[in-house]
Amino acid sequence: MDKLRKTAVSLLNRFKVHKPSQRSLFSDSGVNREQRSASPPDDRSLCEARNSLERILTKNIVPFWYPGVIDNNDGGYRLNHDLEGRWRGPANKCLVTQARTLWFFSRLANSPYGAPEHLEAARHGYEFLRDRMWDKDFGGFYWEVDSSGHSVGRLEKQIYGQAFALYAITEYATASGDSSAKGTAKEVFRLMETKAHDKRYGGYRDILQRDWTPLPASRMAHTHDRVPIKRMNTHLHLLEAITTFLTLTDEPLARERLIELILVNSNSVVRKDIGACTDKYLENWQPFDGPNYQRVSYGHDVENIWLLVEACKAAGVSGSLLMDLYRTLFNYALKYGYDRINGGFYDSGTCNSPADRREKIWWVQAEGLVAALQMYRLTGEPLYWDCFTLVLDWIVQHQVDWQRGDWYERIDEDGKASGVKAGPWKSPYHNGRAMLQCLDLLDLCSVVEESHSL
Repeated sequence: MDKLRKTAVSLLNRFKVHKPSQRSLFSDSGVNREQRSASPPDDRSLCEARNSLERILTKNIVPFWYPGVIDNNDGGYRLNHDLEGRWRGPANKCLVTQARTLWFFSRLANSPYGAPEHLEAARHGYEFLRDRMWDKDFGGFYWEVDSSGHSVGRLEKQIYGQAFALYAITEYATASGDSSAKGTAKEVFRLMETKAHDKRYGGYRDILQRDWTPLPASRMAHTHDRVPIKRMNTHLHLLEAITTFLTLTDEPLARERLIELILVNSNSVVRKDIGACTDKYLENWQPFDGPNYQRVSYGHDVENIWLLVEACKAAGVSGSLLMDLYRTLFNYALKYGYDRINGGFYDSGTCNSPADRREKIWWVQAEGLVAALQMYRLTGEPLYWDCFTLVLDWIVQHQVDWQRGDWYERIDEDGKASGVKAGPWKSPYHNGRAMLQCLDLLDLCSVVEESHSL
């Protein structure tokens, strides 16, 4: 790994951007191919990467989350652990992380690294969602309940949360073969279709009242104008959820919606004059303007790339149609949001400027890792393998807590870790998924190497 890291640093340092005015490696059309000189990975490099990924998954991630987060008293998962990994006691259970943890155990159980107890852990989480978080009067899932699941904390229907419920339950139905779970997934999809889908402008409304009616203006705290909004982040996770749902059900309407979401995430949320995405839009997809909205999340942009690849595959759409977009989004993140010395992606920055929020957050590294490897698989270009190698090295050396388990939530520029190990937003979804996805991609990368050697 040290040899690979030195090679990657040497290559990427040639293209380092210190100031916005400095000439960059990246043109509007993508990577300047004349300046690349690194060699593609050999069998040893691929083997080293696989060993690192397997070690992180089996020795660091899985042991932290199983069986420690299983709530055997009240059901679901107890997700309230401090930076050291110590459980801080009962806390409200949030739809997003309950669903994300259910997704992870389901996906793990359906992988070569899973075991029957992981499927049982997934069943445990599914039953909590079904029995304690489902709104029996209006359908859909509550945003939050108390630790026992008997008292509802927040009643509104946020489509972001419904998307994760759909994603997780679909994955559980796939892993378990549970026909009732498949039926629940179909009901969630139907509710989003009839209650939240915008037939005029496309996409989905972001947040609704408990009965699925629009929020009054007085409760729209998302923008200073107090108008309904659509978010790139919400549609990103709808993309992954309906990709999985279509794969399970093969429903024609799911394919129609998935193609619509491919258009949203490859066009409507992309700022063409910038080559990156921003988050908040009006209902007609007009972007919000002003400094508060002219920001790029590098993690969401690179995650968008590989989720679009998977969505196109599920929908039967040629991924080649979007290759220029994939290059553009990834190269923007490399130019402005990537640490070419130490590896890893920063949090975010204003448009067309270097990152100004320079913490390295666990989920951003996970998504950057998958996207870099996916880009290498699609292109065979060493630059993307080098990025993958440096991000993986950063994760192994700094983001992973080898002593107490799982990953540090965030690390600042001075190397200080902060945050929690588990909470309302932190679960095994991002980093666990990244390990499983990359292990699958490495098999495909071996095919890439063989094709390039012919």
